[in-house]
Amino acid sequence: MTATTRQAAGPPGSNVRAIVAMLLSQLSFIFNDTLIKMSTRDLPGGEAIFLRGLFAFAFALTLASATGALRHWPRRDMWPLIGLRNIGEIGSTFFYLTALFHMPIADATAILQFVPLAMIAAAAVFLAEPVGWRRWTATLVGFVGVMIVIRPGTMAFNAWSLLAFMGVFFSVLRDLSTRRIPTEIPTLLLVTISAATVATVALGFSLFETWIWPSPFTLLHLAGAAVFLLGGYTFIIDAMRHGEVAVVAPFRYSVIVWAILAGILIFGEHPDRTALLGTAMVILAGIYTFMRERRLRIERANLDVSLKETQ
Repeated sequence: MTATTRQAAGPPGSNVRAIVAMLLSQLSFIFNDTLIKMSTRDLPGGEAIFLRGLFAFAFALTLASATGALRHWPRRDMWPLIGLRNIGEIGSTFFYLTALFHMPIADATAILQFVPLAMIAAAAVFLAEPVGWRRWTATLVGFVGVMIVIRPGTMAFNAWSLLAFMGVFFSVLRDLSTRRIPTEIPTLLLVTISAATVATVALGFSLFETWIWPSPFTLLHLAGAAVFLLGGYTFIIDAMRHGEVAVVAPFRYSVIVWAILAGILIFGEHPDRTALLGTAMVILAGIYTFMRERRLRIERANLDVSLKETQ
């Protein structure tokens, strides 16, 4: 391996730290999903989302205040982008969690893993980013994998599968909007604003439900879900800041393993072979895309060095 290649690949120690952070982030997200799914055994969905959002907002606001993030309030011209991000956050939260409450956790999680591939298509269409035929093919394979999990036209398909798939599109809207927001706006501040927005909208939904006073045990579930949700965000930010994206990102698919284990051990949900096949297609397509991007980055870095040496 040349010096240029080593530089493009990133410091090994940093990548190890980032990989561990990514694994912890996905484990945290599954704990969050598991706890809030368990809470809906006793509470309506809107109320559960509101209470978790309330806890998440309180925790995020405390952290943002302690770290000084609140001092970096967005300029007026940034609010349209933040508004789009919040719409994406609201849609992804409600569509995905509503689906999660009514379908196996492994299936809902597998559908959500189409987000990175959908981001490629959205970036090409809306941001005019160059995307080669190999990545388009990987995106198509991932889409086919999601369709195998959903299985439209069969007895396995239901409206909840469609809601989970809708959550993918709102997640893409959220992530694309986030990419356009300047880094001068702290992540904790964005998380705090999102938590407040989601909690407020969830409160509106809960007004049309029969409110059930939560037991202390259920409140503990929801508070824990909020902690793990914020922990997942924190770990994934750490992973992205300290490791090379193309090396670290494939480890996001470890969430499938945690989701299958949670489904079997806690909810008694055993995915069938067809769902596992579709999940595997989504994972392999995503990993191929990340590895392909890593190779292209190294080749571009080597080409830049060669051009400089010939000048």
